[in-house]
Amino acid sequence: MRHGPVPARGSAPPDPWRLRYEGFDPAEVGVREVLCAVGNGYLVSRAAAPESRADGVHYPGTYLAGCYDRAVSVVGGRTVENEDLVNCPNWLPLTFRAEGGEWFAGPASAETLELDLRAGVLTRRALVVDRDGRRTRLTQRRIASQAQPHLLALETELVPENWTGRLEVRSALDGDVSNTGVARYRGLTSRHLVPDGQGVDPDGTLWLQVAATGSPLRIALAARTRAHRAGSLLPAARTDEAGEGRASQVLALEALRGSPVTVEKTVSVYTSRDPAIGAPLRAARTLVQQAPGFGDLAREHALRWTELWRRCRIDADFDGIGTVRLHLFHLLQTYSEHSVDLDVGIPARGLHGEAYRGHVFWDELFVLQLLNLRFPELARAVLRYRHRRLDAARQAARAVGLRGAMYPWQSASDGREESQQLHLNPLSGRWLPDRSNLQRHVGSAVAYNVWQHYQATGDLDFLAGTGAEMLLEIARFWSSSAVYDPRRGRYSIRGVLGPDEYHDGYPWSDRPGLDDNTYTNVLASWVLARALDAVEALPDYRRDELLERLGLRLGELDRWQEVSRRLHVPFHDGVLSQFDGYERLAELDWADYRRRYPDLRRLDRILEAEGDTVNRYKASKQADVLMLFYLFSAHEVRGLLRRLGYPAGHELLHRTTDHYLRRTVHGSTLSAVVHAWVLTRSDRRASWRFFRDALAGDLTDVQGGTTAEGVHLGAMAGTVDLLQRCYTGLEIRRDTIWLDPRLPSAIGRVNLDLRYRGHWGIALSVDRRSVEVSLRASRQDPVRVGFRGSSTIVRPGGSHRFSL
Repeated sequence: MRHGPVPARGSAPPDPWRLRYEGFDPAEVGVREVLCAVGNGYLVSRAAAPESRADGVHYPGTYLAGCYDRAVSVVGGRTVENEDLVNCPNWLPLTFRAEGGEWFAGPASAETLELDLRAGVLTRRALVVDRDGRRTRLTQRRIASQAQPHLLALETELVPENWTGRLEVRSALDGDVSNTGVARYRGLTSRHLVPDGQGVDPDGTLWLQVAATGSPLRIALAARTRAHRAGSLLPAARTDEAGEGRASQVLALEALRGSPVTVEKTVSVYTSRDPAIGAPLRAARTLVQQAPGFGDLAREHALRWTELWRRCRIDADFDGIGTVRLHLFHLLQTYSEHSVDLDVGIPARGLHGEAYRGHVFWDELFVLQLLNLRFPELARAVLRYRHRRLDAARQAARAVGLRGAMYPWQSASDGREESQQLHLNPLSGRWLPDRSNLQRHVGSAVAYNVWQHYQATGDLDFLAGTGAEMLLEIARFWSSSAVYDPRRGRYSIRGVLGPDEYHDGYPWSDRPGLDDNTYTNVLASWVLARALDAVEALPDYRRDELLERLGLRLGELDRWQEVSRRLHVPFHDGVLSQFDGYERLAELDWADYRRRYPDLRRLDRILEAEGDTVNRYKASKQADVLMLFYLFSAHEVRGLLRRLGYPAGHELLHRTTDHYLRRTVHGSTLSAVVHAWVLTRSDRRASWRFFRDALAGDLTDVQGGTTAEGVHLGAMAGTVDLLQRCYTGLEIRRDTIWLDPRLPSAIGRVNLDLRYRGHWGIALSVDRRSVEVSLRASRQDPVRVGFRGSSTIVRPGGSHRFSL
């Protein structure tokens, strides 16, 4: 995989395990810093140059999972409160100079940046020429240890090419940082950290501690900087400095022309949120003093990445497999075994930047399907994050006069609703009401993830311990939300937003929200039915305990059954309506708007700037109704609609898909994932085009500047899952792994390994002629595998081949 200049004709093909950038392009630096970031699930550090500062081009940023701070800002004369993922102290600062010269502050005369996905190492090679013509070759390697998650390390090799003399290296820890990585937030309070001590120990260890301004959070760093030549420690004169919020030192060394000097900077990070420590500063100092050298750290780190890639094996013979691996890489950097005990969710933009303030949305819906079949223990940890915030969801439901649990659209530290009250349209300069908190369907996403995890793992202990409680409380919320409409003889759910996000009200009404959003209602019906299934699946004693604890009576369960079968689903012109009243909206003059605006992804902003509103039109930002066909097979969707009493023929999917595809601008990176999935069964060429669009989302920054603010983690996971489940036709139903491949013409084969219900080694191979399932002898239980209507048993150590 390569980004930047295309290889010369006749050169070797790009390496699908490496992301490479050549030269220096200020406009592309932000994207590079995000896509070349290194992390380990505890933290992620952007790939900013060590000598750089936040200057509008570079943006050093390191983000620790779950480290939020709350701050108050005044916007448009109104006081608003936001909770942000904190930009932590900068551990990177390191630069050099020849004595009497200027400190290197970039850019270099020539530069290459290369991320090795297989080993998790970022390498930078550069030529530095100072104003006196002294040339120094620089090679830097950087890791965020997967073996010791509190350690970061930077190795810098300096080779004087045409000079000999005194070399000075400056290393620092910088606590003078703010959250300024997103331009539209810069009018808000950005300072979250204040100095809480800094210094240099007698052995040369730099240390720094900061405190959050609006929370009890403390963050401590300690750094060890050493110089070597040919493996031997170099004597160096050391000058130390410590000022408020910063600790630094200068090492003075003798440099010889052509002789490499290697400087190792090892940094430890702890916070007051970490388990099994006393004080974070003491823990940081102790760890960095005991840490091995860069070589040993890199070897341990690479071994862990080897283990991860072994468990994540997915191969396909097409030119985008490198991007698929890049997406997996960033998912595993955001959420790993080191995240499990931290009580953290999956931020929509990873731990790579400050977009969406590091909040947790519904993106886990796209991530957990991947984790369930690879790392079920990580999926369980995400669900435990939701369970710990169940009481907050109950309080939110009570606050609007409903029962059960109402999960927030945006979540952070404690589970309260973190959605904005206002948002700025940069095209008009106007601040507008933000109604995105009405996306109640996020609760259904939590319930869906609970049930899918149970299906994939067969973990009845999880269901009985935490899963069923969430599922039942979310079902109770939907039952409480449903209002009987005697005109229709059906139940309605009113005043909500669907996944589309453009439509937040009716143009003929001042009341916020929409009625009977089809996605919301059908999924609510599914949740109610699965909650009843969960009650039946529980052991008798646990069922009785849970029903008693929640105060659930048979009469309430009977209502769930009734509501689940009689929710209103609107139709128009033979297709599923996005919401009740959708047919009354006007058609947009698409030809005119596409002529005037080549990029319509933010059609809502364009129309508002023109004094109009997208609420007037049949125009969607992203998949809404079609999300049903992403979560469920066409057969299952037909079953859900028929259970609700609606006719649903085979042509419904095609008509509905065609209607919305022509009216969707794909303003979200998730939209391409969903459309690629939905179109697999009806238009494989179109599906492939959307799949390629989804792959390109962050790599080419298709949204024009958003990637620099953080990866789009849901879309990244979604592209991997398109290979894993969609194109292989992989589903788990009724204790059976079902397969029904639909490989695009550009892919000849897909090979992958899965975990399923305690089996660590299920190998799946799909090509144009056959499907083969092999089961390693990791346990005694056989696995039932189904293929297009028939099934067979595969025993440990055995395999079975189906012919296509």
